[in-house]
Amino acid sequence: MNTPVATPILQGPPSRIPFVRAMQEASYARRFLAHTAVTHHIYRGVYATFDEARASIPPTRAAGYDNSESAELYRERTRRVFINDYPMMLWLDRFLSQGARHIFDVGGHIGIAYYAYQKYLAYPAALRWTVQDVPAVNAAGARWAADHDPARRLAFTDSINAASGSDLLFAAGSLQYLEYTLADALLGMAQPPRFLLLNSVPVHPSQSYFTVQNIGVALCPYRVTADRAFLGSLTALGYELQDRWENPQRHCTVPFHPELSLDRYFGFAFRLSASAGVTRST
Repeated sequence: MNTPVATPILQGPPSRIPFVRAMQEASYARRFLAHTAVTHHIYRGVYATFDEARASIPPTRAAGYDNSESAELYRERTRRVFINDYPMMLWLDRFLSQGARHIFDVGGHIGIAYYAYQKYLAYPAALRWTVQDVPAVNAAGARWAADHDPARRLAFTDSINAASGSDLLFAAGSLQYLEYTLADALLGMAQPPRFLLLNSVPVHPSQSYFTVQNIGVALCPYRVTADRAFLGSLTALGYELQDRWENPQRHCTVPFHPELSLDRYFGFAFRLSASAGVTRST
């Protein structure tokens, strides 16, 4: 999903004096938990694993998107596209022309990209678009589709394994919310998708870590992956990089950790090599 940009709320650099920094961190922690704006997202903490990041979320707060408040977000995004959508539309159109008919949309919410892109692309008559998301979002998506998808191309699932046998795996701003890596998910598929189309991926030049994102209505464990690890994990499975682009409108500011903060996100288009396709399908 394409999500709003983050706006830092820590004023000035963190102090090098331990007790002053501790006071700064405590003050920021209070403001982080008090943040309720859905128009911008903020971040806190650095963790080694998804579970550690999730454990840092207070039990009184909603964690992740599997709740009614999160499920009601982003309706306006079904009616418009943004600058960062154009590389995705370019490559989606190209992959459709090469025979892709079953799109598997990881974290596609209620089908945001499906609705928004159909204004600009000629979807084939045989197109099927499956969104994988959490149960609360899937239920909201099915209700929305009843009134907004007259072609009945859209379906919903909560299992990444359903991507096996699809033509194209599509993920726009969603990989960072998964407990597992994309490579691990693909490795478990008998028939991995031929094409990968990935957008708004937080990639760090050298470090992999987790933080916690406040989206206004919930707190989410959030994955950032080292560039070499991300690309290497996919090329090891036989995926060949076709294109890569930057999105300078997205950034991830982790207060007190400037060395881990990101000033841009990335998008990628991959194609499964013919030899890898034969090997994986046997």
